[in-house]
This record gives sequence, structure tokens and C-alpha cells, in this order.
Amino acid sequence: MQLPIHKILKNGIKVELDYMHPQEQEVVRALLNDVVIEGKSYPQHKPLSPTEFTAYWLAGDAFVVRTVESEAKNQEKELLAAFYIKPNFPGRCSHICNAGFIVQRHWRRQGIGRFMGEAMLAIATQREYEGVMFNLVFEPNIPSIRLWESLGFKTIGLIPQAVKLDSAKVVDALIMYRQLKERRSLEFGV
Repeated sequence: MQLPIHKILKNGIKVELDYMHPQEQEVVRALLNDVVIEGKSYPQHKPLSPTEFTAYWLAGDAFVVRTVESEAKNQEKELLAAFYIKPNFPGRCSHICNAGFIVQRHWRRQGIGRFMGEAMLAIATQREYEGVMFNLVFEPNIPSIRLWESLGFKTIGLIPQAVKLDSAKVVDALIMYRQLKERRSLEFGV
């Protein structure tokens, strides 16, 4: 897959999906910390330091969605969203990847999540991952669940009372999985 990938959002804004540049790391960390504070989709309970962010978000490949500069308006690019792809498990199970997604609040419901999800599946396949597994999809996060189901993910497990929300409410989390390519079984004999 050749990056960047361009798309026009529902609101008519042209964006690009590309690798995260080093100078964008702090913007992505700030966005992740906003999502963490929001408390609806990530397990962390406090903002991540630069070191914690590097260990968590940059352990694999990191991507961003940003606006495309308008020559007529001479506008600077704005970072709208980001995601990562990394092995979900080490060694013999590293063919299954994990991914995490964040979108700025005022840019949600514009098709960015689907754009990133579709790109992630293509990138993961290109990197020869055989499956994608989301370990903790908070059950109240209906927009994410609907998106992942529409992209072929299945719920393969439920973790009861996995998430303690800030409201002191405890909710379940789903484990969602999508196979990317068929695994051929080894034939013995002959």
C-alpha cells in the first residue's frame, strides 16, 4: 500500500492518511491523553508521559490522518486522528496484530474511523499479519462495536466487569477478532 492515501470526508474536507512524523508525536500524545481522560475507550486512567506514550503507542507502526494543505487558503495541516498497529503477542503468536485508534472529538462522525479501519486492514495484510485482535472494546462504545462489525470483526469473547468507568459504573469489555487470511494447516505423512 502506497502512503499517503487521500480521501474526502463527509464534510468535504480533503485528508491524508500517512505515517506519523516525529514532529507529530507530541500532538498524538496530547490527543491520546484527551481520549484517556474522556474515559470511554482506553484502559489507562491517567495521561501518559512521553516515555509511557513511546512504549505504548510507538511499539509498532504509527499512522495519522491530517488535513491536506489548501494552496488557495495556505492553511497548515491539522492532525485529526491517529492509529497504531503492532503485534498483539510475542514470538509464535506475533502474526496476530493489535491496533488502537483515536479521533479528535470535533472530527468524529465524519468517516475518519472507517477510513483508518479500512487502511489498517490493508496495511496489516501487507505486513503479513494473519489476524487482528482488539483485546478491550468497552461494551458501551457502540459506535466502535458497529464499525468493527461492519468491517468483518466478530466478538470472540466477553470479559465481565472489565472496565471501571469514572462514574463508578463497571462494564464488560468485548474481545473482537478478524482473520485476514486463511491459515493452511500442515500436512504430515506422504
